[in-house]
Amino acid sequence: MMPNIVEATILNGHATGENVFISRILIMPSDFTFQFKRLQFQVRLNFAMSINRALGQSLKVVGVDLLKPCFTHCQLYVSCSRVGKADNLYIIAPNGRTAIIVYPEAFQARKDNICSANS
Repeated sequence: MMPNIVEATILNGHATGENVFISRILIMPSDFTFQFKRLQFQVRLNFAMSINRALGQSLKVVGVDLLKPCFTHCQLYVSCSRVGKADNLYIIAPNGRTAIIVYPEAFQARKDNICSANS
């Protein structure tokens, strides 16, 4: 996007899922003895981490982006279980659903291991 506009998606409230554009705002503090102007975005600082990096963490608020599916059901479990309260878990997924990718080779390897253990 442009350096003067941030595009964001609202995650909760009456406008959930709505895309918004946030422009930079000119701020002129009046509580100083001198004058200055500052142009900045009115957004809160946040950070992101991978699902694997979140393992073992306890977080107050968690947002999970499932626009691309998880590799395994374990990743989905880990990402959703890092937060203490369900009210603080925000998930973005197309049509409210996600796919869990399971490769057929994984099933075959498990089947081969079970068969060889029973022999």
